[in-house]
Amino acid sequence: MDEHTLEKLEYDRIRVLLSEHAQCALGRSLALRLRPSKRFLQVSRWLEQAEQFGKWVDRHGLPPFGGITDVRPQVRRAVPPAKLEPFEFADLASAIQGIGMVRSYFAGLDEGFEAIAGIVARIGELRFIADRINLVIDPRGRVRDDATERLRNIRSEIDEVRQRTKQVFDRLTRKPDIVKYLQYANATFHDDRMVLPVKADQRGRVPGIVHRSSDSGQTLFVEPAEAVELNNRLVGLLQTEQEEINRILWELTHLVHLNQTELLNTLDTVAVVDLLAAKIKFARRYQMHLPKVTQERQLVLRQARNPVLMAMYEGAAAGSTEPTSQSTDHADHRVVPIDVRLGDDFDIMLITGPNTGGKTATLKTVGLLTLMSQSGLPIPAAAGATVPLFQGIWIDVGDEQSLQQSLSTFSGHLARILDILRRTQGSTLVLLDELGAGTDPDEGAAIGKAIVDHLLSRGCLAIVTTHLGALKAMGFENRRVDNASVQFDAQTLQPTYELRIGEPGNSNAIAIASRLGMPKALIRAARQHLTGRQRALQKAIAGTLTARRAAERARRDAEQARQQAARQTLAALDQAKALEDKHRNYAAWVERIMKLQPGDAVRVHKFDDPARILRVHLDKQRATVDIGAKQLEVSLSDLRFDEDKQSPKT
Repeated sequence: MDEHTLEKLEYDRIRVLLSEHAQCALGRSLALRLRPSKRFLQVSRWLEQAEQFGKWVDRHGLPPFGGITDVRPQVRRAVPPAKLEPFEFADLASAIQGIGMVRSYFAGLDEGFEAIAGIVARIGELRFIADRINLVIDPRGRVRDDATERLRNIRSEIDEVRQRTKQVFDRLTRKPDIVKYLQYANATFHDDRMVLPVKADQRGRVPGIVHRSSDSGQTLFVEPAEAVELNNRLVGLLQTEQEEINRILWELTHLVHLNQTELLNTLDTVAVVDLLAAKIKFARRYQMHLPKVTQERQLVLRQARNPVLMAMYEGAAAGSTEPTSQSTDHADHRVVPIDVRLGDDFDIMLITGPNTGGKTATLKTVGLLTLMSQSGLPIPAAAGATVPLFQGIWIDVGDEQSLQQSLSTFSGHLARILDILRRTQGSTLVLLDELGAGTDPDEGAAIGKAIVDHLLSRGCLAIVTTHLGALKAMGFENRRVDNASVQFDAQTLQPTYELRIGEPGNSNAIAIASRLGMPKALIRAARQHLTGRQRALQKAIAGTLTARRAAERARRDAEQARQQAARQTLAALDQAKALEDKHRNYAAWVERIMKLQPGDAVRVHKFDDPARILRVHLDKQRATVDIGAKQLEVSLSDLRFDEDKQSPKT
């Protein structure tokens, strides 16, 4: 997708919002790299996975991700002769154990979850690596004393030598004829060797080796002669210990290297699972639904909202009840939803009206929700949204002025639009904001009409906003172009932000002037200055307004009726499937009951404890079981099997 479009529609903000709902670094990383796709099969697969995952979460809650971190860099570095550090192995073991929990979470995937099963199948069984690591590395990232017999012996000897060395220094620091030459009566360390802090002017008073002096030169660090042999032994043991630790780490690194491909594939798959979980959490937070992405041309969004604005206003002051624009100019926390359609009875929507009416926000909302749909994301719109798969989404919005090219605002916009026109084809969505602005209104309108005609000839879908009244006529002249407006309350002088299709907007400048107290004589003069064409257009608009509103109401009512019927059909299908599943489970349970033999393992529903069959009385519908060292006679209907916890009743 065009990077300029992604930037202008604030797609990166969606990535960030999505990443905030991920539960581990793997999912966050994937969310921040998310991009829309132009491949229909890929987008369909993403949406199918999200739909099935949502159903699974409804049954089982969100998956566990405790202990999982992004250890892929460590796994990639696990190439001998290099070796990983103990703390890195501890992180890897923790991640593998967490992945095991995720794998267990999906146990029992049944019919209807094939898309999820395909993902889970890529999660490897890697517990043997974690088990091997945990044998030698503790959770704090320290090599265990009992990692090997040799290491245990070495560390035991180290402890013994350290104790003997400490005893030597404890004795020396208690001798008055030694203490009087020390800066302080405590031993300290030079590297791994214990030394005494001797006053510089008492050099030679304490027999031993001078290793270094302090930065001030006032203290000499002396290794007493009677401790040299013990210190030498300690240094040698520490070196031997490190050699044994390195050998252990190299072995573990080799184990990780041998399983590197499966580890990386598994970690990448867990990232996908975390991303799916983030989609579900994101959807629930902002009341989103999965759209239907099709290869047809129709775009239908009902109750659509801009998620960037929803997030922006989420923490706004409580108690405000005024409806809010989908515009950052209004710092309220409510976002007014809009209904939008394209590609059915018209291909290009011309949104006209005053600059304060949220036209740009409508355009951006449609563009952003389309990008989200092609990214396999839920969108903040009513269920049943339909979005075409676009091969390109192109936008011209805001100030495209280029200082480097010394272009005016108009020229900057036009340069961008011309680039868009060269790229436009039938499977693209074009979003043009304030078409014809920045120049003479008549010439701007003429250029705007030519551009709209060109878009029609290319067969694309488009939303165009403008404040030029002359462009409204195209909505009456061409059946594939329709007007729309974002409503404005002339009484309160405030926009309502409700999008109305079929109704061109007015600038409301004269009405606003009247409300603000402009003399009636000036108002009459202003109306007389309107051209005959302008007055005729306004009269034509007024004449068709009632009919268009009735037509839109009828369309909305029909759509609501269709969706209600679809919901009822789906509910009936779900009930039928649930009944079929219940019958199938019951039949399987009956088959197991008929095959029961003494010694078979079962569970008793009342206790949910393991038990074993002693006798079966089919004629009485009873069974005698051994449970907790007790013999009980229970109803056959109370028996359960570990692989089938469902009730047998039908």
